[in-house]
Amino acid sequence: MRNDIERVLIDEEVIEKRLDTMAAEIERNFPEGPLVVIILLKGALVFAADLLRRVPRVLEIECLNVASYHGGVESSGRVDFLDRHFPEVRGHHVLLLDDILDTGRTLHAVKERLLEEGAEAVHTAVLLAKDKQRAEEVSADYVGFEIGDEFVVGYGLDYQGKYRNLPYVGVLKLSVTH
Repeated sequence: MRNDIERVLIDEEVIEKRLDTMAAEIERNFPEGPLVVIILLKGALVFAADLLRRVPRVLEIECLNVASYHGGVESSGRVDFLDRHFPEVRGHHVLLLDDILDTGRTLHAVKERLLEEGAEAVHTAVLLAKDKQRAEEVSADYVGFEIGDEFVVGYGLDYQGKYRNLPYVGVLKLSVTH
């Protein structure tokens, strides 16, 4: 897998230090009491596991399976909710976790749905936010790292289901995607 990576963008040690800071910010900013966390599958799984172990409070953890890339390197423009069951969020403060803020479509669609389902408040956290114009007006409340507009893998992010288990974020060689 390492041979498919053009360069390491963010190494494991830097990610871990940033997660410490993000967890402290989340703990400080949310009201006391249980917090419902919604993890967007599959990309946010690694990020969520490492971040949430650092948050010292009662968490109710739910997962949502959504799709917008459908195997390519660009968003399809459509966000599909793939689960039949939607987590119970009515009256709760919700922390929505995603791997990357790119076009904004996924974060926007899921946040709107959570609010429609009665969440008292929805805050968002992403490992990565691309510095680019978004298709939807949305930003994340907590951002691990701002990156350029390039295709990255690792630390949960994938290309066609591969590379999620890399312990860092790397730029995939163009030759791999063509």
